[in-house]
Amino acid sequence: MKQGRKILYLITIISFLAGCEKFFPKKPVKEVSKAGPQILEVKGTVIARVNNQPITLEELNEEVENYNKYVPADRPEGKIDTRDKKLNYLKNELIRRSLLAQVAADRGLDKKEELQKALNNFKQNLLVAELVKSETENIEATSTEIEDYYNQYKEQLKEPEERRIREIVVVAENDARDVLIELLKGSDFAALAQMKSISASAKNGGDLGYIKRGLKSPQFDEVAFSLTLEAGRTSNYFKGPEGYYILKLEAKRESKAKSLSELWDDIKNGLRFLKQQKKIEELISKLSADARIEVFESAVK
Repeated sequence: MKQGRKILYLITIISFLAGCEKFFPKKPVKEVSKAGPQILEVKGTVIARVNNQPITLEELNEEVENYNKYVPADRPEGKIDTRDKKLNYLKNELIRRSLLAQVAADRGLDKKEELQKALNNFKQNLLVAELVKSETENIEATSTEIEDYYNQYKEQLKEPEERRIREIVVVAENDARDVLIELLKGSDFAALAQMKSISASAKNGGDLGYIKRGLKSPQFDEVAFSLTLEAGRTSNYFKGPEGYYILKLEAKRESKAKSLSELWDDIKNGLRFLKQQKKIEELISKLSADARIEVFESAVK
């Protein structure tokens, strides 16, 4: 039920009213609905009622916890972490939302066909999530499985080689040739990068720092990580996405193996995920074999 409420909150329009400063008028609040929605058994501490519809402390705390998860780490002041902030959230979010939901129900909006379809889709997704959780929550990877995986894939799990690269990027091939000649004459690579390069790295003398394969283009990687390019040496010019490149290899960091303890949690989570996926696929296969499924391909346009 609580998870259902979380999903339903996403389709309310309460955010439209978030800027309102005053909520409780001095005059008595007019009752919106005489009958109101069906009241379910209350479980928890009631902290508010809206036309006899209860809101519990547990609901408020759950909402606050979920809200705080999405507050940026660099803005801790945005978290709801005091009693006053909780009360403000209760008054400005939960109570307003309840009022709007009651009005919508009174107007029969919950009976609209498109809303019923949306609610049914949400319900299906929630049920699937609960089923997957119940089927897989006890699946774990054993210590032996983790160690075996590490020993089998130790080479692939190495930290990749990193190289500190400087670059000069120019628009035309003639410009690249002229720069290369200047470098062969002994000109300083960083100084030429600042003067000639069109790349954003020009202000740093073309210095890209230590980089790994895959961060730049395939043409770049082929030259930057070439076995023939030694530290302190400059490459020939080549065509890339932004123009013509010349690279200089400043230094290398060789690839190194990570210890099992460093990778333990990553391997454990990865193996657990694979086992969960396998369990779900097995369940789907079994259900499909026992179910009557009809697909009308000709009707798909």
